[in-house]
Amino acid sequence: MPHEGLAPLDWIVIAAYGIGMLVMGAYYARRQESVEDFFVGGRSLNSTAVGISLVATLLSTISYLSMPGEMVAKGPIIALYAMGAPITYLVVGFFLLPLIMRHRVTSAYEFLESRLGLESRLLAAAMFLLLRFVWMGVMINVAAVAVVGVVGLTEAQTQWAVPLAILICGVVAVVYTAMGGLRAVVTTDVVQFVLLVGGALLTIGLVTRRFGGFGWWPTEWQSHWQSQPVFSFDPRVRITLVGTIVSGSLWWICTAGSDQTAIQRFMATGSATAARRSFLINLIADVILTLILALVGLAVLGFYTQRLATGEMSIDLVAEGDSLFPRFIANELPMGVAGLVVAAMFAAVMSSLDSGLNSTASVIITDFVRRFGRKSHTAAEDLRLSRYLTLGIGALIVVLALFVKEVPGNILEVSQKTLGLFVSPLAGIYFLALFVGSGTSFGAMYGVWYSFVTAFAIAFWDIITGGPVLSFQWISPCSLTVSLLVGWLFSQLPVRTMTPTGRWMTHIIAALPVAAVSLWIAWSLMTG
Repeated sequence: MPHEGLAPLDWIVIAAYGIGMLVMGAYYARRQESVEDFFVGGRSLNSTAVGISLVATLLSTISYLSMPGEMVAKGPIIALYAMGAPITYLVVGFFLLPLIMRHRVTSAYEFLESRLGLESRLLAAAMFLLLRFVWMGVMINVAAVAVVGVVGLTEAQTQWAVPLAILICGVVAVVYTAMGGLRAVVTTDVVQFVLLVGGALLTIGLVTRRFGGFGWWPTEWQSHWQSQPVFSFDPRVRITLVGTIVSGSLWWICTAGSDQTAIQRFMATGSATAARRSFLINLIADVILTLILALVGLAVLGFYTQRLATGEMSIDLVAEGDSLFPRFIANELPMGVAGLVVAAMFAAVMSSLDSGLNSTASVIITDFVRRFGRKSHTAAEDLRLSRYLTLGIGALIVVLALFVKEVPGNILEVSQKTLGLFVSPLAGIYFLALFVGSGTSFGAMYGVWYSFVTAFAIAFWDIITGGPVLSFQWISPCSLTVSLLVGWLFSQLPVRTMTPTGRWMTHIIAALPVAAVSLWIAWSLMTG
């Protein structure tokens, strides 16, 4: 029966879930003996669990709500990015992973020092940390707003409820990650994935039951949906089919091939074959979950379209698209079941936050503390430092989440415009090291700078220039292309053999164009 907000039974279910996660962390804490156990699970984790964990890690509450919201408000083409999965698997599984798994590393960026130099290793590690700090801060803030929206509070109550949700979710995820390390993260991610899928399927089932069948399935293009062509050279066209497939495939290739969050899990499987199997499982699970969430969006759209037609309520399907799935959860799901789905939404936050904490801590320990600190540490000292560092990073992220401002756009655009700034520049460094024999630290540094500025300009073109909004689907292909071209081109310059004066002049000439654009962007933002 319809109701307003969550019932006491729902809160019991949510509390039980949180307690269960803490118990899981405590259980695995007793089974750790070294920092390798903490960060890569002793390199003996089950490949199926690792694959599912990777899906849960990269699926935040933003993703959990953005797909249904996009289907409701904008149109269905975004769900077809899964068509690029076979190409993604071939590139990552048979091209990237065999090269990556040759290096027995804890941090993905360790081998960059021997290949490109210390500067490139530190630059890549810093880019990754910046990516994940920003991502976790934005993710938990947006997720908290969405979860609080499920409860059905007034605007005044929301002002204190959002910080409280951030704090509770952050504390639970930080504590069980700090206690249990990667084993706890992977195990809880599997549980969270089941909750996510279960919550979505329950929504589809309930709408289907109320319709007496699949009457919610749209039989024609909805009048409020955007035009979403197969392809367009016009960057103002928000979504195209080709752009969806290309940007989605590039995101997976760049993430699997350069992001510590993914590479850390591949290393935990112990071999290239096991890592490839994990990635295949990850892709299959991701495609299935994408299709399920797309169906959730269509089901919710059908439900509220019917209520609009009967005059039971007045809503704006475009403006309120992101909020309709949470509204359905709060008001339409049975008591107890609503709590389960909200727990799934909390699960999506925690599965992203726990892995982000673990991976950023491993990079700081490996690429900074061990590289520049005391060389000799006991296993107990390393393990203790890893746990303290995880707690410290968690506290920082919670504070960032309390103050972060949302990027303009719906949930999908918020996610793309934040992650898209860093994914391709980071991948450019890694790919330069892996595939360009003449690659240098000089080329890597300027490749990152040019690539980041390109991504930022596309993402925020409307804010910078006052012009039209450019499609976020151009961010990854353009910034990755710039990163690779600039990295390769500047690597051909014989900087190491130049005189000090020659090196300074070369740096000035290389920096002038991108520095000028960077200053123009900064000036436009400050004066606009």
